[in-house]
Amino acid sequence: MADAASQVLLGSGLTALSQPLMYVKVLVQVGYEPLPPTLGRNMFGRQVYQLPGLFAYAKHIMKIDGRAGLFKGLTPRLCSGAIGTIVHSQVLQRYQEADQEEDPGPSLKEPLSSLEQVIKETSREMVARSAATLVTHPFHVITLRCMVQFIGRETKYSGIFSPFVTIYREEGILGFFAGLVPRLLGDVLSLWLCNMLAYLINTYALENGVSTMSEMKSYSQAVTGFFASMLTYPFVLVSNLMAINNCGLAGGLPPYAPNYSSWLDCWSQLLKEGNMSRGNSLFFRKVPAGKLYVWEEKRFR
Repeated sequence: MADAASQVLLGSGLTALSQPLMYVKVLVQVGYEPLPPTLGRNMFGRQVYQLPGLFAYAKHIMKIDGRAGLFKGLTPRLCSGAIGTIVHSQVLQRYQEADQEEDPGPSLKEPLSSLEQVIKETSREMVARSAATLVTHPFHVITLRCMVQFIGRETKYSGIFSPFVTIYREEGILGFFAGLVPRLLGDVLSLWLCNMLAYLINTYALENGVSTMSEMKSYSQAVTGFFASMLTYPFVLVSNLMAINNCGLAGGLPPYAPNYSSWLDCWSQLLKEGNMSRGNSLFFRKVPAGKLYVWEEKRFR
């Protein structure tokens, strides 16, 4: 229990620190561009038109709402993180207790191979993460809607308890789980890609006996995690867009977003428009090819 408490405290601190970054990221994912492109230089020194990066975007938010404005949606996000950490740790603890009850003494079974062990641990981690995501998704939906209110200057999802009442009254129970399916799929795919790629690299690419073997393996885990998150980013984007789609906020309605019939429809339209990586990078942001900036709508079309 003490471990879970320390994880909650650490997670809450990191969540608070990263809130401005996530806030800007969500607004970019929606397609909201309050600042026009400017002439700058890319990482190779070439002059190109660029969109404002993280700091310019955050400065614009601060100019309108002050520094506190960068932390809209923090409360439900903190609740989501704390509850998710507890659920995740409890599920893994149940697995450990089940193992101890099943095999209290010296085991006569053959030890699992390294691949079988990876599959076993990944399967358990998948269940724990999925359970945490399922329980905390309503808070995730409210967090996103609190942030997107910046576009239309609404206050519909302000407060701690009123957003729950609003969602239940307008959308029913299913409203709390808008965008859940692509989020779960993305989490599961990212987890399996990361762990299996790390296993393959650690087993076949890194030679045993190297003095820094454990350090190299930790690096490979980090690299494969980054690679897996890049590959599964479209699921994150689609999930966030579906969580705010047609919820009564300007950011979830045309012209920023059409009324998607399903998350597959959302995926299809983003793919057709070439927007599957929108919001993936908050630095060196290029102007979308073949699109025109519309000042009145603060977006590209």
